[in-house]
Amino acid sequence: MLKFLPIPADGQTPVRVLTIAGTDSGGGAGIQADSRTMALCGVHACVAVAAVTVQNSVGVSGFHEIPPNIVAGQVRSVVEDIGIGAAKTGMLASTAIIEAVAEVCREVGIGRDGSIPLVVDPVAASMHGDPLLHESALDAVRHTLFPLATVVTPNLDEVRLLTGVAVVDDGSARRAAEALHALGPRWAIVKGGHLRTSEYSTDLLFDGDRFLEFSAPRIKTGNDHGGGDTMAAAIACALANGYPVPEAVEFAKEWTRRCLEASYDLGAGHGPVSPLWRLNYA
Repeated sequence: MLKFLPIPADGQTPVRVLTIAGTDSGGGAGIQADSRTMALCGVHACVAVAAVTVQNSVGVSGFHEIPPNIVAGQVRSVVEDIGIGAAKTGMLASTAIIEAVAEVCREVGIGRDGSIPLVVDPVAASMHGDPLLHESALDAVRHTLFPLATVVTPNLDEVRLLTGVAVVDDGSARRAAEALHALGPRWAIVKGGHLRTSEYSTDLLFDGDRFLEFSAPRIKTGNDHGGGDTMAAAIACALANGYPVPEAVEFAKEWTRRCLEASYDLGAGHGPVSPLWRLNYA
Protein backbone atom coordinates (compact mmCIF):
# COMPACT_ATOMS: atom_id res chain seq x y z
CA MET A 1 0.00 0.00 0.00
CA LEU A 2 1.38 3.40 -0.98
CA LYS A 3 2.26 5.60 1.97
CA PHE A 4 1.59 9.11 0.73
CA LEU A 5 3.93 11.96 1.46
CA PRO A 6 2.41 14.65 3.71
CA ILE A 7 0.32 17.29 1.92
CA PRO A 8 0.82 20.78 3.38
CA ALA A 9 -2.15 22.58 4.88
CA ASP A 10 -3.47 25.72 3.19
CA GLY A 11 -1.02 28.55 3.77
CA GLN A 12 1.73 26.20 4.96
CA THR A 13 5.02 26.38 3.03
CA PRO A 14 5.61 22.95 1.48
CA VAL A 15 8.85 21.04 1.16
CA ARG A 16 10.85 22.30 -1.84
CA VAL A 17 12.70 20.20 -4.43
CA LEU A 18 14.85 21.54 -7.28
CA THR A 19 14.97 19.86 -10.69
CA ILE A 20 17.95 20.71 -12.93
CA ALA A 21 16.99 19.38 -16.33
CA GLY A 22 15.71 20.01 -19.83
CA THR A 23 12.23 20.88 -20.98
CA ASP A 24 9.92 18.66 -23.05
CA SER A 25 7.79 20.68 -25.46
CA GLY A 26 5.37 17.75 -25.64
CA GLY A 27 4.95 17.85 -21.84
CA GLY A 28 5.60 14.16 -21.24
CA ALA A 29 9.07 14.08 -19.72
CA GLY A 30 11.80 16.37 -18.42
CA ILE A 31 11.03 19.32 -16.20
CA GLN A 32 7.31 19.01 -16.97
CA ALA A 33 7.17 15.42 -15.69
CA ASP A 34 9.27 16.33 -12.65
CA SER A 35 7.03 19.28 -11.77
CA ARG A 36 3.82 17.24 -12.10
CA THR A 37 5.06 14.53 -9.77
CA MET A 38 6.40 17.05 -7.27
CA ALA A 39 3.13 18.98 -7.15
CA LEU A 40 1.04 15.84 -6.71
CA CYS A 41 3.41 14.63 -4.00
CA GLY A 42 2.69 17.86 -2.10
CA VAL A 43 6.06 19.39 -2.94
CA HIS A 44 6.87 22.84 -4.35
CA ALA A 45 8.92 22.39 -7.54
CA CYS A 46 11.78 24.77 -8.28
CA VAL A 47 13.50 24.52 -11.66
CA ALA A 48 16.87 25.21 -13.24
CA VAL A 49 16.50 24.83 -17.01
CA ALA A 50 19.60 23.27 -18.59
CA ALA A 51 18.29 22.75 -22.12
CA VAL A 52 15.20 23.31 -24.25
CA THR A 53 14.16 20.40 -26.48
CA VAL A 54 12.14 20.31 -29.66
CA GLN A 55 10.10 17.23 -28.81
CA ASN A 56 6.75 15.52 -29.18
CA SER A 57 5.36 12.03 -28.63
CA VAL A 58 7.28 10.68 -31.63
CA GLY A 59 10.77 11.90 -30.82
CA VAL A 60 13.30 14.68 -30.28
CA SER A 61 14.28 16.68 -33.34
CA GLY A 62 16.63 19.13 -31.67
CA PHE A 63 17.70 20.88 -28.48
CA HIS A 64 19.26 24.15 -27.37
CA GLU A 65 21.67 24.32 -24.45
CA ILE A 66 21.34 27.05 -21.84
CA PRO A 67 24.68 28.80 -21.08
CA PRO A 68 26.38 26.98 -18.17
CA ASN A 69 26.67 30.10 -16.02
CA ILE A 70 22.91 30.69 -16.35
CA VAL A 71 22.18 27.09 -15.34
CA ALA A 72 24.44 27.44 -12.29
CA GLY A 73 22.94 30.84 -11.51
CA GLN A 74 19.44 29.37 -11.39
CA VAL A 75 20.59 26.75 -8.87
CA ARG A 76 22.38 29.28 -6.69
CA SER A 77 19.48 31.75 -6.77
CA VAL A 78 16.93 29.14 -5.65
CA VAL A 79 19.02 27.57 -2.89
CA GLU A 80 20.18 30.88 -1.39
CA ASP A 81 16.70 32.40 -1.19
CA ILE A 82 14.06 29.65 -1.13
CA GLY A 83 15.99 26.69 0.21
CA ILE A 84 15.43 23.08 -0.86
CA GLY A 85 15.17 19.67 0.76
CA ALA A 86 16.54 17.74 -2.23
CA ALA A 87 17.60 18.17 -5.84
CA LYS A 88 17.58 16.02 -8.94
CA THR A 89 19.27 16.28 -12.29
CA GLY A 90 17.95 15.17 -15.66
CA MET A 91 19.09 16.22 -19.12
CA LEU A 92 22.29 18.27 -18.78
CA ALA A 93 23.35 18.04 -22.45
CA SER A 94 27.07 18.89 -22.32
CA THR A 95 30.31 18.61 -20.38
CA ALA A 96 30.31 22.35 -19.69
CA ILE A 97 26.83 22.27 -18.14
CA ILE A 98 27.63 19.15 -16.09
CA GLU A 99 30.79 20.76 -14.72
CA ALA A 100 28.96 23.99 -13.91
CA VAL A 101 26.18 22.10 -12.14
CA ALA A 102 28.67 20.02 -10.14
CA GLU A 103 30.59 23.14 -9.10
CA VAL A 104 27.52 25.03 -7.92
CA CYS A 105 26.18 21.95 -6.13
CA ARG A 106 29.37 21.70 -4.12
CA GLU A 107 29.20 25.44 -3.43
CA VAL A 108 25.64 25.40 -2.02
CA GLY A 109 25.74 22.04 -0.23
CA ILE A 110 23.93 19.79 -2.71
CA GLY A 111 25.23 16.25 -2.94
CA ARG A 112 26.64 13.50 -0.80
CA ASP A 113 29.18 15.73 0.94
CA GLY A 114 26.57 18.41 1.69
CA SER A 115 23.29 18.47 3.56
CA ILE A 116 20.97 18.35 0.53
CA PRO A 117 20.39 14.93 -1.11
CA LEU A 118 20.99 14.72 -4.87
CA VAL A 119 19.28 12.28 -7.23
CA VAL A 120 21.14 11.94 -10.54
CA ASP A 121 19.10 10.68 -13.48
CA PRO A 122 21.86 10.58 -16.13
CA VAL A 123 19.71 11.28 -19.16
CA ALA A 124 21.71 10.32 -22.24
CA ALA A 125 18.99 9.50 -24.78
CA SER A 126 15.23 9.71 -25.13
CA MET A 127 13.08 6.59 -25.06
CA HIS A 128 13.06 6.81 -28.87
CA GLY A 129 16.86 6.62 -28.99
CA ASP A 130 17.38 10.31 -29.77
CA PRO A 131 20.61 11.61 -28.17
CA LEU A 132 20.13 14.09 -25.32
CA LEU A 133 23.74 14.18 -24.14
CA HIS A 134 26.85 14.83 -26.20
CA GLU A 135 28.92 11.63 -26.24
CA SER A 136 31.95 13.50 -24.93
CA ALA A 137 29.96 14.33 -21.78
CA LEU A 138 29.70 10.72 -20.59
CA ASP A 139 33.06 11.00 -18.81
CA ALA A 140 31.81 14.11 -17.01
CA VAL A 141 28.76 12.16 -15.84
CA ARG A 142 30.97 9.33 -14.60
CA HIS A 143 33.70 11.32 -12.91
CA THR A 144 32.17 14.71 -12.05
CA LEU A 145 28.46 14.16 -11.41
CA PHE A 146 28.21 10.61 -10.06
CA PRO A 147 30.61 11.20 -7.14
CA LEU A 148 28.22 13.91 -5.89
CA ALA A 149 25.11 11.73 -6.05
CA THR A 150 23.13 10.36 -3.16
CA VAL A 151 21.50 7.95 -5.62
CA VAL A 152 21.77 7.44 -9.40
CA THR A 153 18.84 6.17 -11.49
CA PRO A 154 19.97 5.26 -15.05
CA ASN A 155 17.84 3.19 -17.41
CA LEU A 156 19.39 0.09 -18.95
CA ASP A 157 20.66 1.86 -22.07
CA GLU A 158 22.34 4.47 -19.87
CA VAL A 159 23.81 1.70 -17.67
CA ARG A 160 25.41 0.16 -20.76
CA LEU A 161 26.76 3.51 -22.01
CA LEU A 162 28.20 4.43 -18.61
CA THR A 163 29.59 1.07 -17.46
CA GLY A 164 29.83 -1.14 -20.54
CA VAL A 165 27.64 -3.75 -18.81
CA ALA A 166 24.66 -4.98 -20.82
CA VAL A 167 21.95 -6.02 -18.36
CA VAL A 168 20.18 -9.18 -19.50
CA ASP A 169 19.49 -11.01 -16.22
CA ASP A 170 19.89 -10.81 -12.44
CA GLY A 171 23.61 -11.57 -12.52
CA SER A 172 24.42 -8.82 -15.01
CA ALA A 173 22.15 -6.42 -13.10
CA ARG A 174 24.24 -6.99 -9.99
CA ARG A 175 27.47 -6.46 -11.93
CA ALA A 176 26.04 -3.26 -13.36
CA ALA A 177 25.02 -2.02 -9.91
CA GLU A 178 28.54 -2.67 -8.63
CA ALA A 179 30.05 -0.86 -11.63
CA LEU A 180 27.74 2.14 -11.13
CA HIS A 181 28.51 2.30 -7.41
CA ALA A 182 32.24 2.19 -8.13
CA LEU A 183 31.85 5.52 -9.94
CA GLY A 184 31.12 7.23 -6.63
CA PRO A 185 27.41 7.56 -5.77
CA ARG A 186 26.24 6.53 -2.32
CA TRP A 187 23.51 4.32 -3.82
CA ALA A 188 22.97 2.99 -7.35
CA ILE A 189 19.76 1.69 -8.91
CA VAL A 190 19.54 -0.65 -11.87
CA LYS A 191 15.96 -0.44 -13.08
CA GLY A 192 14.28 -3.47 -14.58
CA GLY A 193 11.43 -1.78 -16.41
CA HIS A 194 13.00 -2.35 -19.83
CA LEU A 195 14.18 -5.89 -19.00
CA ARG A 196 11.09 -7.72 -20.21
CA THR A 197 12.00 -11.21 -19.04
CA SER A 198 9.17 -11.73 -16.54
CA GLU A 199 5.76 -10.49 -15.48
CA TYR A 200 7.44 -8.41 -12.80
CA SER A 201 9.59 -5.32 -13.05
CA THR A 202 12.41 -5.52 -10.49
CA ASP A 203 14.70 -2.64 -9.56
CA LEU A 204 17.99 -3.38 -7.83
CA LEU A 205 19.40 -0.94 -5.28
CA PHE A 206 23.04 -1.22 -4.10
CA ASP A 207 25.03 0.74 -1.52
CA GLY A 208 28.37 -1.07 -1.82
CA ASP A 209 27.47 -3.71 0.76
CA ARG A 210 23.91 -4.90 0.21
CA PHE A 211 21.52 -5.42 -2.63
CA LEU A 212 17.85 -4.55 -2.15
CA GLU A 213 15.15 -5.57 -4.62
CA PHE A 214 11.90 -3.74 -5.36
CA SER A 215 9.41 -5.60 -7.54
CA ALA A 216 6.03 -4.71 -8.95
CA PRO A 217 3.73 -6.34 -11.52
CA ARG A 218 4.64 -5.17 -15.01
CA ILE A 219 2.11 -2.73 -16.49
CA LYS A 220 1.38 -3.55 -20.12
CA THR A 221 1.28 -0.17 -21.82
CA GLY A 222 3.15 1.60 -24.57
CA ASN A 223 2.48 4.92 -22.85
CA ASP A 224 5.56 5.10 -20.66
CA HIS A 225 7.08 8.41 -21.73
CA GLY A 226 8.59 10.19 -18.73
CA GLY A 227 8.66 7.12 -16.51
CA GLY A 228 12.31 7.54 -15.56
CA ASP A 229 11.92 11.25 -14.78
CA THR A 230 8.84 10.49 -12.69
CA MET A 231 10.61 7.86 -10.61
CA ALA A 232 13.67 10.04 -9.99
CA ALA A 233 11.46 12.99 -9.05
CA ALA A 234 9.45 10.84 -6.63
CA ILE A 235 12.67 9.65 -4.98
CA ALA A 236 13.77 13.27 -4.56
CA CYS A 237 10.39 14.19 -3.04
CA ALA A 238 10.64 11.37 -0.51
CA LEU A 239 14.24 12.26 0.38
CA ALA A 240 13.19 15.88 0.92
CA ASN A 241 10.58 14.59 3.36
CA GLY A 242 13.27 12.77 5.35
CA TYR A 243 12.89 9.23 3.99
CA PRO A 244 16.02 7.04 3.98
CA VAL A 245 17.07 6.03 0.46
CA PRO A 246 15.57 2.49 0.51
CA GLU A 247 12.19 3.82 1.69
CA ALA A 248 12.34 6.63 -0.87
CA VAL A 249 12.95 4.09 -3.64
CA GLU A 250 10.13 1.89 -2.37
CA PHE A 251 7.78 4.88 -2.42
CA ALA A 252 8.91 5.94 -5.90
CA LYS A 253 8.54 2.42 -7.29
CA GLU A 254 4.89 2.25 -6.25
CA TRP A 255 4.25 5.85 -7.31
CA THR A 256 5.61 5.14 -10.79
CA ARG A 257 3.61 1.92 -11.09
CA ARG A 258 0.41 3.85 -10.44
CA CYS A 259 1.47 6.51 -12.93
CA LEU A 260 1.94 3.78 -15.54
CA GLU A 261 -1.52 2.44 -14.77
CA ALA A 262 -2.94 5.94 -15.35
CA SER A 263 -0.92 6.64 -18.52
CA TYR A 264 -2.83 7.92 -21.53
CA ASP A 265 -2.63 8.25 -25.31
CA LEU A 266 -1.11 11.47 -26.59
CA GLY A 267 -0.12 12.22 -30.16
CA ALA A 268 1.01 9.58 -32.63
CA GLY A 269 3.73 8.07 -30.46
CA HIS A 270 4.20 7.15 -26.81
CA GLY A 271 1.88 8.86 -24.34
CA PRO A 272 3.07 9.92 -20.88
CA VAL A 273 2.84 8.25 -17.51
CA SER A 274 0.44 10.24 -15.38
CA PRO A 275 0.45 11.25 -11.71
CA LEU A 276 -3.02 12.74 -12.25
CA TRP A 277 -4.46 9.56 -10.70
CA ARG A 278 -3.59 11.20 -7.37
CA LEU A 279 -6.36 13.80 -7.89
CA ASN A 280 -9.06 11.14 -7.86
CA TYR A 281 -7.58 8.90 -5.18
CA ALA A 282 -9.95 8.46 -2.24
